[in-house]
Amino acid sequence: MIREDKFLISRKPYAVDLNSLRGSRTDTPQGRNDYYYKGAINAVWFRRRRGVTVACIGHLWDLQHPEPADARQFLEQHTDGRYGGDTHGRWDGDSYWGNVTLTEQQRHLAILQPMLANYPAVPDGYDGWWRFGPS
Repeated sequence: MIREDKFLISRKPYAVDLNSLRGSRTDTPQGRNDYYYKGAINAVWFRRRRGVTVACIGHLWDLQHPEPADARQFLEQHTDGRYGGDTHGRWDGDSYWGNVTLTEQQRHLAILQPMLANYPAVPDGYDGWWRFGPS
């Protein structure tokens, strides 16, 4: 991924919580000394759906080798953007979509409502904008 200061919705950028990287190392079969790191990081992003701008919350995930030292290295090593982010919740200004508990929905809306109201500002606690693709 590439970090940019300028927001262009056409580049499908993400803002990430650099403190939320989590993951684990998994050894490969056959007793080799190989491994992969399965990591995920919390993210928010804007998308257009049927002509309406929506705010999304979820995470980005990747399998990596070598294991990243930190969240920035995880993002820099994350080059396959075919699947984008895994969406956990979405706010369009009128309604919320998400298959989460009510408590989690309220937590999402506390982030998504001001995010959409202040479009395209990066929400507090997030670093952005990160995008996939060539520089």
